[in-house]
Amino acid sequence: MQDVTTHAQIRPVTPAAPGRPRLNAASAVLTALVFGLVTFLTAPDSPFRAVTPPPPPPPAPVVVQAVPKVLTEVRGQPGPRTVALTFDDGPDPTWTPRILDVLRSHGAVATFCQIGNVMAAHPETVAMVAAAGMRMCSHSRTHDESLSTRAESTVVAEIVDVRDRAEHVPGADVEYFRAPGGYWSPTMLTDAATRNLQPLGWSVDPRDWKRPGVDAIVAAVQKQVHPGAIVLLHDGGGNRSQTVAALERLLPWLSAQGYTFTFP
Repeated sequence: MQDVTTHAQIRPVTPAAPGRPRLNAASAVLTALVFGLVTFLTAPDSPFRAVTPPPPPPPAPVVVQAVPKVLTEVRGQPGPRTVALTFDDGPDPTWTPRILDVLRSHGAVATFCQIGNVMAAHPETVAMVAAAGMRMCSHSRTHDESLSTRAESTVVAEIVDVRDRAEHVPGADVEYFRAPGGYWSPTMLTDAATRNLQPLGWSVDPRDWKRPGVDAIVAAVQKQVHPGAIVLLHDGGGNRSQTVAALERLLPWLSAQGYTFTFP
């Protein structure tokens, strides 16, 4: 009988791929329990669900209380070289917008000391000042330079007039009162401060209201300015073309000296 084993081909056997392990009954129960526990813990109404605490409320704005003393330097602890620009006797429909344009082009801010009766005549200009992010200051209702000699009821009515008008202007912020002509009395100081309007003066006065010439205005500010200074300028009360031209020269000069612009 012929031995067939000598002619048969021996083929290698490939081991079978390991199969996916099958869950026995205990494993299936355990898997179901774990799944159910995770679902329970993460359910929206689960008492064990980790809840992200709400964000803290924003800090309350810092309110600086007015004091019965004329402010002639920037309040608080200003930066090493800060300056506050102020403009009196507006709003003026011609000069106030031009001054706003110059301020905007140089990234500067200022405080506008406005007269109540003039505000009533030019509400659109008042709105422009507020919309530009500038602050406002009460400069009385009528710019009565003898206000310090009037009855207290008259003084109070003059002081609060601008703030009362500005309540209807979006974005308007009235924090100061500047006496017409800078003529103060103890009563005026107290009446303004008790109504949280800070009496506001100045420490740099180029007397631009006299229209002494652009060079004279520029030179006066450059000579008098110092860190923390409050500069008195005018956007109303007459032709302010010299003030506008001086401002166009002063703002880049102040920036080059390292000054930044702030509010009083």
